[in-house]
Amino acid sequence: MNDSAVRRAVYTVIGVLILVVMLFPVYWMLNASLQPSGNTLTAGFLPLHPTFSGYERALREQGGNLVTSLIIATGTVVLSLAIATPCAYALSQFRSRWVSVGLLAILISQMIPGIVIANALYTAYERIGLLNSIPGLILANCASGIPFAILILRSFMLSLPPSLVEAARVDGAGLFRAFVAIVLPISKNSLITAGLFSFLFSWSDFLFALTLTTKGGIRPVTLGIYQYLGTQVQNWNAVMATAVLSAIPAIVLLVAAQKYIAAGAIGGAVK
Repeated sequence: MNDSAVRRAVYTVIGVLILVVMLFPVYWMLNASLQPSGNTLTAGFLPLHPTFSGYERALREQGGNLVTSLIIATGTVVLSLAIATPCAYALSQFRSRWVSVGLLAILISQMIPGIVIANALYTAYERIGLLNSIPGLILANCASGIPFAILILRSFMLSLPPSLVEAARVDGAGLFRAFVAIVLPISKNSLITAGLFSFLFSWSDFLFALTLTTKGGIRPVTLGIYQYLGTQVQNWNAVMATAVLSAIPAIVLLVAAQKYIAAGAIGGAVK
């Protein structure tokens, strides 16, 4: 065996070990969710006698929170893309020094700690009646989703040939029609990428959910799991089952959109 083969084998073993270490918490979460009710520290490494009682209890007690999170995440994706897409296209077409200023402002907005935004929104929401509401959480999550989506979409739209839009204008299409009929279909990969990240931001949000919901009527699953821990310390299978169920939408979307994410992430890197 030559040196290159040995090196590849070593790298493969190291990669597998790193992957095992990274995925072990996920495996233990799934394993604990299938164990009988009790302390996860006493659970075996394999669910030799699996039970789905934890999933039954999780669906019964946390099913509404999962639906709430799904509604909030979907609304965040729709609103974020509806605002970020035309903004990104405008920023990719304008040639002005103010564009750089706008992009700098977007980057700065990404650096503001979430707790600062959450506290400011709490004061504003209390005055306009958006506390403990799904629209309020959607708007709050858009504060993180829109700037990120603009940066991704603009990076791709910079690589669009201007001749495509110009040809549509020559054929009689207006600016809006050319944008909808030409720019959006070509930008499908970047739109899916931006939408997926907006969904993940909203789905995994805990800070806004904790700050902007003071009653139990509206409760995303992240907040549900947090409050679940205090009452289910002797029923960890239900807690872990809830965590597994909350991870399924993100896993499904990431697997389904994998090729679009790769294309959308590097779409604007090379013209």
